[in-house]
Amino acid sequence: MKQDKHKFEIPKEIANVSQVLSRAGFENFLVGGCVRDLIIGRTPKDWDIATIALPEDIIKLFPKTFYENDYGTVGVVDENVEDVTLRTVEVTPYRLESGYSDFRRPDSVEWGKTIQDDLARRDFTVNALAYSIENEELLDLFEGQKDIEKKLIRTVGNPDERFGEDALRMLRALRLASELNFAIELETQNAIEKNSKLLEHISSERIRDEFSKIILSDEPALALDLTARLGLLKYISPEFEKGIGVEQNQAHAYTVWEHLLRSLNHSAKKNFPFHVRLAAFIHDVAKPHTRVWKNNQWTFYGHEVVGAKLARIILENLRFPKETIDKTVKLVRWHMFFSDTEQISLSAVRRIIRNVGVDLIWDLVNLRTSDRIGTGRPKEVPYRLRKYKSMIEEALRDPISVKQLALNGASIMKLTNTGPGPHIGFILEILLSEVLEKPELNTKEYLEKRVLELHALEIKELAVLGKEARIKNEGEEEKEVGKIREEYKVD
Repeated sequence: MKQDKHKFEIPKEIANVSQVLSRAGFENFLVGGCVRDLIIGRTPKDWDIATIALPEDIIKLFPKTFYENDYGTVGVVDENVEDVTLRTVEVTPYRLESGYSDFRRPDSVEWGKTIQDDLARRDFTVNALAYSIENEELLDLFEGQKDIEKKLIRTVGNPDERFGEDALRMLRALRLASELNFAIELETQNAIEKNSKLLEHISSERIRDEFSKIILSDEPALALDLTARLGLLKYISPEFEKGIGVEQNQAHAYTVWEHLLRSLNHSAKKNFPFHVRLAAFIHDVAKPHTRVWKNNQWTFYGHEVVGAKLARIILENLRFPKETIDKTVKLVRWHMFFSDTEQISLSAVRRIIRNVGVDLIWDLVNLRTSDRIGTGRPKEVPYRLRKYKSMIEEALRDPISVKQLALNGASIMKLTNTGPGPHIGFILEILLSEVLEKPELNTKEYLEKRVLELHALEIKELAVLGKEARIKNEGEEEKEVGKIREEYKVD
């Protein structure tokens, strides 16, 4: 057993929990990722303590705890602590585990007698470290410090056994590699490739959680490229595999898969929000479905429309929250939002803001930036993008939705002496279309005059004009959405 003297700066809130256990006669150690982070010089996000004490002993020692699992972990809570990362400390008895029939959780758990018992069941050497706050000693049974120095992810003991116990550890290895910018040791890589099929037994929610942590890491492309190479990518979604090796046209220096990785990495580098990173990784997922050789180059007509449908399916299968799905899908749908700066009008910009929403318009610009960098182009904000931003700023001052019109549905019903019905929606869409073209028309006087003119039309004629206005308000390319959806068999 290797024990070294180490002096780490431990927050007093964490040291107090350890001290209470020690004074009651219960040996305890900081364990796992928090010890690894202390050695690396990172601030731990979570604090875990392993102890000889049993759950009932732990609960008696602290005024506020929660215990809602089958594995002995007791949450010790101090609501007076301002830092939320220090407010809860997880304290777990030493454990022995056996039987992993579902390839995820042990069939039986017994309380261990020593810290050595506990460390031997852990996943990777860099996580199989323990630190005694009381004695200022670091316990390293599996050469975790050496692997940290070498920047290596390696399993504790036989990798086949570790992954057979918990198949999710394979994705966790890749996630740790991306979070820490470490390599994965060759034997561990080979075992991941060999045991990849075990991920079939893991729930979508568990896979989603590891995938999300990869997306949020500093170097997500590192882990996701390895995920593809080692045969795990299909368990996140088989749609991503279809972009591997798919060449694009002259505007792109990389294949679809490489482009998505580079776009994602740029969004991570810029610390963009989670839904923007997701969209950066998914935005061209439909290119393999829409790829056609035309005029001596590959074209991907309608890939943003098909991509939005695929994005929703992928994210729903992974059980992402509805808000995340809706934001990501909207960004994917509209990521081709402008082309030639000489042909862009303010009315087109207003329509894009209407379709995406004020809350997402700058996220869409950030996605566009990531998309551009992902093609291999060096400049992040060329003239075209600067012009987009300028026009967005200008357009945001103008009305972009029915709610911002000088008249509402109730006003129209009163003016025309009618009740609710589809005619109200048609009139509002027509008014919005005119105001998007010329914001100065958004006055009560003009709109009231126009309402009376429209109300005088036959309902069939009004319906035609209303539907045409809706299509125009949503963007000219929406005229072709029906044809695209039919062609690619999407709803």
